[in-house]
Amino acid sequence: MGMLFFVACELMFFAALISAMFVVRGSAREWPPIDQPRLPLLTTAANTAILLTSGIMLWLASRALNSSASPTITSRWLRWSMWLGTLFVAIQGMEWVRLIKYGLTMQSSSYGSFFYLIIGAHAAHAVIALGLLAHVYHSFASGSLRLSRFWAAQVFWYFVVGLWPFLYVLVYVL
Repeated sequence: MGMLFFVACELMFFAALISAMFVVRGSAREWPPIDQPRLPLLTTAANTAILLTSGIMLWLASRALNSSASPTITSRWLRWSMWLGTLFVAIQGMEWVRLIKYGLTMQSSSYGSFFYLIIGAHAAHAVIALGLLAHVYHSFASGSLRLSRFWAAQVFWYFVVGLWPFLYVLVYVL
């Protein structure tokens, strides 16, 4: 129950960030500014598919855990979910490095500030959620997994996965 309350608070946090971005964007002459690099839509769309697939893998791990499937199957789906989530974060990191080289920084404009603030907050949530999934994986492997911990980690990962398509559209596309 605590994780559901936490996720509700985090949804309000991201809603506030997005609202602030749209207020500033509404008063800007041009958005994004002409002198700022454009965000990589296609790379990030592919990365979005990777993150969504990670969510599906976690759902399959949950189904395997709740059924009479062998522990090997549950473990395999959980590892795939974590690997794809890690790949998502790594691709985002490479994207940031490239954008910084092209001049998009937090100091370059409000556009850059909101990009790194919103997408960075999501990345931090993704890294924390991956840590929770790693804890779940190791607990499962050692036979000490409590289902409530799996459920909490699952809720948090679904929050990270489910929030991303909205952020992609609101920050990258619009």
